[in-house]
Amino acid sequence: MGTDACRPEGGAPAAGGPPAPRPRAAPAPGFAVALNYADHIEESALETPARPAVFTKYPTSLAGPYDAVELPSATVDWEVELVAVIAARAHRVRAEDAWRHIAGLTLGQDLSERRIQLQGPAPQFSLGKSFPGFSPTGPVLVTPDEFDDPDGLALGCAVEGETMQDSRTGRMVFPLAQQIAWLSTICPLLPGDLVFTGTPAGVGGARDPRRFLAPGEELHSWADGIGTLRNRLVAGADYPEGPGA
Repeated sequence: MGTDACRPEGGAPAAGGPPAPRPRAAPAPGFAVALNYADHIEESALETPARPAVFTKYPTSLAGPYDAVELPSATVDWEVELVAVIAARAHRVRAEDAWRHIAGLTLGQDLSERRIQLQGPAPQFSLGKSFPGFSPTGPVLVTPDEFDDPDGLALGCAVEGETMQDSRTGRMVFPLAQQIAWLSTICPLLPGDLVFTGTPAGVGGARDPRRFLAPGEELHSWADGIGTLRNRLVAGADYPEGPGA
């Protein structure tokens, strides 16, 4: 379990599918960093972590930029994120060398079923964020040299035309290079692995009243130089109570 011999080989994505369809870090498609924008930390009423706070998302959560996504419950939230795709093995790399290991940047949503994610006594971040379709990415993979400043991209999302998140990646607590350096001190990052870099303020669970995604709505996400995701939400088999309710 977890050895290179068990990792799937890469392949070309199907038309309209995610640009990096087979991340290699078993058992997850990639790493994700929580609490990485000061305004999101504030709206969550939590403290700023001393190091990147990391969880994983499972491979069956991957979806394409225009795929419909099933809602397992009435408590599914949005989290727009910049996503990095690893190009070359990164193990114990310095932050100043991290960009050499990045193939490109794409856009993603870290969709989150909040009840599962936050239920105790230990939070279930990976499970709550890994329902089928909960990691739509795309629409393209853009190499770092195509950006004037890959650390300063505008990104945001809207639900049914109402802007929910609107920020810039330059506001990250831990810039992408620092994330790669920290992760690579723990385990090697391999070609095709994804790194979801965190979300800014504006998530539905932090609003008053709370606002979650509903069947029939469209979630529209965007980032400078990368493009847009348009994901229609549909009711899943367990909607609205959710599994285990």
